[in-house]
Parts: sequence; structure tokens; C-alpha cells
Amino acid sequence: MNHDPHAQLGAEHEALIQFLYLAPVGLVQTAFDGEIQMINPISAQLLMPLQRDGNLTNLFDALEDVAPELRQLCQAYGRASGLVCDGLHIHLTPGGVPRARRAPQVLSLSLLKLDGERLMAVLSDVTEQVRREHQLRQNDAWLNALLTSITDYALIGLDREGRVSAWNDTIGRVTGHTEAVIGSPYSVFYPQGATTPEQVHDRLREADQNGWSMDEGPRVRFDGSQFWASAIISPLPDRDLPLDDQNDAAYCMVLRDISDKHDTIERRRKSVFCDHLTGVANRRAFFEAAELELTRNRRQPRPIALILLDADHFKRINDCHGHPGGDAVLRQLGLLLTATFRLVDVVARVGGEEFAVLLPSCSLDGALAVAERLRTLVMRQSVAFDDARIEYTISAGVAACDGESLSLETLMKRADQALYAAKAGGRNRVEHWSPLAAAALDQPEGLLHAVR
Repeated sequence: MNHDPHAQLGAEHEALIQFLYLAPVGLVQTAFDGEIQMINPISAQLLMPLQRDGNLTNLFDALEDVAPELRQLCQAYGRASGLVCDGLHIHLTPGGVPRARRAPQVLSLSLLKLDGERLMAVLSDVTEQVRREHQLRQNDAWLNALLTSITDYALIGLDREGRVSAWNDTIGRVTGHTEAVIGSPYSVFYPQGATTPEQVHDRLREADQNGWSMDEGPRVRFDGSQFWASAIISPLPDRDLPLDDQNDAAYCMVLRDISDKHDTIERRRKSVFCDHLTGVANRRAFFEAAELELTRNRRQPRPIALILLDADHFKRINDCHGHPGGDAVLRQLGLLLTATFRLVDVVARVGGEEFAVLLPSCSLDGALAVAERLRTLVMRQSVAFDDARIEYTISAGVAACDGESLSLETLMKRADQALYAAKAGGRNRVEHWSPLAAAALDQPEGLLHAVR
């Protein structure tokens, strides 16, 4: 037996290295600035596709496009050591295979601060787990809506087109409407801009296909006041029988006032789907919503538009005012985006200074108009930071499909090409994708970010 302490220490170190190398999850040890000090093969396999130049040296840089909040979370963590984030979901855009034929990959990231100089990251692929959890959440929500708080619901009959077919006391108690609501589409209970006519019918089709369809969010009473509600639509068993009257019910809608649970729901939603810096949706929320909308588009074609935009010369802002100054710009941009777009639009931060807006049931001309309105609004406002005023502009690229069956990757690539054209054309402008303009650019996809 070897009692040499140096040899024993060396053997233990070798065993530790071997364990890290063979561990069934991805492990990365970094300096506090994200510089990678140790990485095992699984982590390299998961992270290398995110590096455009293939040079995997910094964890924060590798994840900048898909988890831009990570660097800020570490800087804001005040304890000497501890768990910075636990099970943060990172949604990746798969390359090469249309997303309509391939499920989006989801990584789980936990980040541990070892001390003032070192971090340890644990990475794993949780794509299948996320899919199963989503199904369970839907089932739980269905049961909870039917079995709890039965005194705060409205039971609403809908005809085949989603119009209110009859009035009863529960509708009046929850929404304040009278019998005059009969014949109105159920979107009468939604605030302006919170849904579209196409989405009204989407939910009926989803109820036909799955047996039920559920969503939750802001609703509006007859007097204009808003409340938070969940709504479940399910087809009635005898809806396929001949109806005596066109307004006879074909669907049942259960509308529940859950305003008392709104704060808890919002905290949970923000922790999972919100970008912590800007307050808009994060990359995960964007891809889930975009996939759902494009799936609906394949079943029932309708116009969809996508805007990609970012702050011009953002590196110059960071160099001049530091990252806190850059963060102040991004926070204001998030506020302006929220104020400019509809409730039904999906506004998200998808990269460091890059934002995406998905506009359901919106034409190319409509998206160009609202993008131009935002560009003008940004140009006319400055950001107060310390004793300075930071002036900045944005560039935007717009793409749309009107009845085309496009994958999300194709739509994003087109918007990205338009954004490239806006940058190349001098910045502070809005451009849209067209086949002619794309051919004129003739830029490899990997170089689209070169002039940003």
C-alpha cells in the first residue's frame, strides 16, 4: 500500500478528473467572468453548436444569444457562494432541420458560485422532460378549473362559430353582461388587442381535436374593468346532432375569475417566461408561442409577421457607459416595445440586444407600419443614466407569410436578412424581406450578424 501523501493526492485528483470527464451531465468550471477553466465532453457537445466561430472559451459568450440574462444574474448575486440559478431552461434553435419536423431542444442550466473567483455550471438536455411536464400542466389546470372555486365561474354556451348562444345568471355575476351579449363572439370578454378572430376559431378547433382548450389572462367586464381569468372551452357531446336553431350551443365555455391568484400566477410566469432585465418575454416563451402560432397557421392559413430588431452600435454604448448604461437602454427599449405592440403580440428578448416580435394575423404592411412607429419613438427619446443622456436608435427587419406554410427557422432567417439590410443600409431604419432583396444580399447565414 502506498502511503505517500503526494501520490495519494495525485490519485484522488486523477479520480476526480475521471469522474468529471465521465459524468452523465455536462459540467463546466469557469472564472467569475465566464472564462472556461474545465469542461467535460457532454458540455462541449451541448455548447459547441452555439459558437459561430467554434471557439468555446467563455460560457457567458457561448450562451449570450440564448440566455442573455446569465451574466447579469451572476453579477447581481450578492452572496459569497451559493446557487445563482437552478434549472434555468434554455431553448435552442435546431439547425438544418425544419422546426415543424423536429421538437425544439431545451437545455437545463444550474449555476453555482463556488467562491469569489469560480463558478460551476451543470448542463443537461431536458427536451423530453419539458414536453411531458407541459402535458401534465395542461391536465392539472383542467382538473383544478373544474373542481375548485366553483362559485366564481361563468358557464357560457357557444355556437359553432364561438358566439354566445344563451344568457344565464353566472355570466352576469362574473362579467356584468346582460342578455344583450347573446350572439357576440366570446372575444367580447377579452380586452382590445388580446386576441384575433383567427385565434378565436383556433381555440374551437383545438377543443375539437383535444377535447378541450384552455388559456388564462386578462378579461374585461361589461363596465370596462379588467380581471384575471382562466377559460376552458370543450365541445358538447351532442353538438354533431342536427340543431333546431343556429344559436344552439355546440361548445361549453367555463370562465373563472382568478384575480385573487393573479400575483402568484404572475410571479410564477415571470420566473419561467420573463426576461429579468427588460420585463418582456424571454427566448423560451417566444419559441413556444411562435411554434404554436405557426402550427395553427399550417391548419388554418392566415397572415403572420415577424420583426427582429436591435439597438444600433450597442457595443459603443457599453464601452462608453459600461454595462449598467447598456442595461438602462435595454430596459427602456423593453418598456417602449410593450407600449407599442398589442397584447396578442409576442414581444421577447432573444439575444443580448436583439428582440423579436411575433404579430399574429398581421400583414407585412401592418408590421412595417408599427416597426416604423417604434423606430421613430426610440429615436425621439433618450435614456437618463447617471448624469448623462444616452441617445440611441434601432434597426429592424420584417418578414411575413400570408398563407405560406413556413417553418420558424425560415421566417426568422428572412427577418434576419432584412435586419442585415437595415444595418448595411446605414442603421436607424426598417427593411423588409423580399426574394429580390435576399438575392441581392447574397450573404451566408453565418455572416448575417457581421455588421451589427
